[in-house]
Amino acid sequence: MFEKQGWHLFFLLLLLAGVAVLAKGEVLTGQLWDLSTQTWLWIAITIPIIHQVYVWLVWRLQLHHGSIKRAFGNNAFPIYKIGFAILFVGRPISLILVGIANNNTMTCNPIWVYLLALVAVITSVYGMYSVVKYFGIERAFGIDHFEPEIYGKKPFVKAGIFKYTDNAMYKFVFLIFWGFALAFLSKAALLVAAFNHLYIWVHYYFTELPDIRHIYRIKGAR
Repeated sequence: MFEKQGWHLFFLLLLLAGVAVLAKGEVLTGQLWDLSTQTWLWIAITIPIIHQVYVWLVWRLQLHHGSIKRAFGNNAFPIYKIGFAILFVGRPISLILVGIANNNTMTCNPIWVYLLALVAVITSVYGMYSVVKYFGIERAFGIDHFEPEIYGKKPFVKAGIFKYTDNAMYKFVFLIFWGFALAFLSKAALLVAAFNHLYIWVHYYFTELPDIRHIYRIKGAR
């Protein structure tokens, strides 16, 4: 249940310390709806933490103890998906609100920034398309934790963007956060994007990878 979660906590605290150090000056200028950029920033940092702790808790309770299915029966996975979806959607929405509050705090040439944002968004959209078409939304939600006896026998996906690299979902889909942050020319939103992208790798290495090894019985999975 708690395998690698000490490392999860360690790297989370490290990331939070980094955010606290960098959140100063122009990063905190601006406001939206009478709330300061600092408030929006910490809301946008808190949502992914709640999201990933929620996923860890549900995944591990179900995978190792069967608790979620025992409590909710056939509705276990749909109920879990509702919580997952709300928290996942909250990540880009909160980042966008940070970007609006802190817009135009970057001083570089906006044309190049917008082009970079466009590249990030296009790459992310292709990644999302590959997830939907080849990987499957249910698998992205973590259905293998609810039905390991079925999904543990399935091969890893090697089509679409997954044909070129492993872990494409975390490498490329999360570029959407960078795209939004760059589009608003917001230093605070860039900080939130960096936190989201780095923290999802904490989730991968210390929650998902140990679970993959358990479900798929692959000792060398990486």
